Amino acid sequence: MSGELVATSKRLSWLLRHGADEAGLAMDEAGWSEIHDVLRVLSITREELDLAVSQNDKVRLVVAGDLIRAGQGHSLAGMPVTREALEASWDRFQPEGPLWHGTRVAAMTGIADQGIVPGQRSHVHLAVAADSQVGKRSSVDLLLEVSPPRLEEAGIGIFLAPNGVVLVRWVPAAAITGLRTESKAGRAGVHDALALLGLPRASEAN
Repeated sequence: MSGELVATSKRLSWLLRHGADEAGLAMDEAGWSEIHDVLRVLSITREELDLAVSQNDKVRLVVAGDLIRAGQGHSLAGMPVTREALEASWDRFQPEGPLWHGTRVAAMTGIADQGIVPGQRSHVHLAVAADSQVGKRSSVDLLLEVSPPRLEEAGIGIFLAPNGVVLVRWVPAAAITGLRTESKAGRAGVHDALALLGLPRASEAN
């Protein structure tokens, strides 16, 4: 992907995930906007938009006729989207195995206290496999193993975005059942992380 195309893709992603209100873009509660409005706001052509969508390496952008939206990753602040409308547009998901969330050692105290929360985003992103690059941050210390049955017991819906990212509103600490180390810092902090979560050392996955 050329530098110019990367820049266009980033501008599209920012606009459709975070910047609609700031840019004055009309958008519904599920994140859909008219393509002609997006072209006007970004001063790009339809050809440039289509190329950026098709070449986006994370498949974040979805086109349906004359509409476009980001498939997931929306901010709640500064955007007209709602959790309810987003979830209604995604598929319900029943994982066959555990889900995974990448994090840093420094975040473990907060996770042990509050669970995994989405911060300014609408949902927490999870991955379907420990080695998946979908729904996983590029640089992490620890991969937290999340139990889908425990999410369901807590009344937390599990959803699948069009690009394969698994999404939930939050992950209670009690739904974290194990972890894997991904860095030197993760290996150094794994025992403290397990203790914070109240997990035995046997919960460290290989």
